[in-house]
Amino acid sequence: MMLALLGSSSQSKLLRRCARGMAVLAACALPALASVQAAEKPGSSYVPDVGQEGKDVVWGPTPQSLVDKMIDMAKAAPGDTLIDLGSGDGRLVITAAQRGIKAHGIEYNPDMVELARRNAQAAGVSRVATFEKADLFETDLSRATVITLFLLPTINEKLRPRLLELKPGTRVVSNTFPMGDWRPDEQATVTEQCQTWCSALLWIVPARVEGTWKLDGRELKLAQQYQRLSGTLDARPIDDATLRGDEISFSVNGVRYRGKVNGGTMQGTRAGASPASWSAVRG
Repeated sequence: MMLALLGSSSQSKLLRRCARGMAVLAACALPALASVQAAEKPGSSYVPDVGQEGKDVVWGPTPQSLVDKMIDMAKAAPGDTLIDLGSGDGRLVITAAQRGIKAHGIEYNPDMVELARRNAQAAGVSRVATFEKADLFETDLSRATVITLFLLPTINEKLRPRLLELKPGTRVVSNTFPMGDWRPDEQATVTEQCQTWCSALLWIVPARVEGTWKLDGRELKLAQQYQRLSGTLDARPIDDATLRGDEISFSVNGVRYRGKVNGGTMQGTRAGASPASWSAVRG
């Protein structure tokens, strides 16, 4: 994976500091780096340098232990389509493909793209681990059910509107860096075989539910900030409200509502009231 940044003078300084810090990262990712070099075809001269600069990027390999953690957190499995933004030498895409997941890497550096393709061929997964030279801001992400990335916060925030347009339930996993005020649904830190860049953050793209709904003849008003909800049901405040992808739950006067959002409709079950089923339409 690639660690990327936009080109301001202040971030250029950060780039140099990150590049120096990558020496530590390289040590913790030694086995993965060795496999990259071993995968190169005889006669191929390209070997990436930790901290090398490209178009708005500095390259740093994600430790294999964190690669595994990111895929685990996303609960990625056969049937998913994973897109890795800034795929570098291809290790995350290749690891996903080895688990039976269709995976695609987006990478701007053509030498890295070719290296990743050779690595996928050496690993025997080139049919399901594919790579494309492209700008991540110009790439269609709509087919992805899982997005992975190792980008600085400024780029994460620039990408955020596009990520929020993806199908509810799409999982987004970042190495280390946040998404501004969009709080992660989960985060974890790897402590084994990792010394730096060892945290993974998971977001689940939420359904859009803000507005007024008619719930079994009553008025449900919802306000939304990403996966966080507030509102009222017939002027009574809702509490303990959660939105995880297209799954919604909230309580009103001791009655717990759980359901699924499908565009302009919601339906589900409730505990503590009769009837047990409920439905709502956007009003």
